[in-house]
Order: sequence, then C-alpha cells, then structure tokens
Amino acid sequence: QVQLVESGGGLVQAGGSLRLSCAASGRTFSMYTMAWFRQVPGKEREFVAAISRDDGSTYYTDSVKGRFTISRDNAKNTEYLQMNSLKPEDTAVYYCAAGFDPLSRVPTTPQRYRYWGQGTQVTVSS
Repeated sequence: QVQLVESGGGLVQAGGSLRLSCAASGRTFSMYTMAWFRQVPGKEREFVAAISRDDGSTYYTDSVKGRFTISRDNAKNTEYLQMNSLKPEDTAVYYCAAGFDPLSRVPTTPQRYRYWGQGTQVTVSS
C-alpha cells in the first residue's frame, strides 16, 4: 500500500515556474514507476511525465518536452515535477501516480497506475 500526497501547486503568471512534489509513504517507493497526470474539467486525465523505477529513464508528453522535468529521490520517497515556461494551457489539477510493473515498463495510461494522490491545482494566468 502506498499513499501519495502532492504539494506545490498554485497560481503563476505565464512564463513562470512551479515545482510540484509528491511524498510517498511506505518503504517500497523505489519499486514503483512514478508519473504525473493532469486533468481539466470535462476532459480525460492526461499523461504528463513518468520516470522508471530502475534506471531513472524519463518520458514526457510532447506538449511539455523541454519545459518540464520529472525526477525522484528514493532516499526521501519523493517525486518531483519542475515546470518552467508555464503556459495558460498547462492549467489543470495535477496528480502523481505510482504503479508497479515487473518488467520495469513505463506506461502512459492512467489505468496502469494503482496509487494516486489527491491532486494539486496549477493555474497559469495569461
């Protein structure tokens, strides 16, 4: 069982930066693939970024490549999402997610992640 708690959301002007954190409970954090998704009202939850559990490989949706950076600190049981050059279209509720895959694959669909945080609101004003 893993419990996830996000923090770091808020209101920022376009072009600004925010860093989201996701603190995980339990001693098995390093075993999980970690990811960030986002969702706006009326739309499906969208993949943003993920980081593998073994070699730290990272994956991003095209719209955030070059602007967002996902990272993890296994010693602190924490995942991060550094968001730079924010745009109004990045406005959403951001969720961290944890999933286990015995082959260390890194899925990009929400159904493949078992544990979710409560979400943190990110609002980017123009």
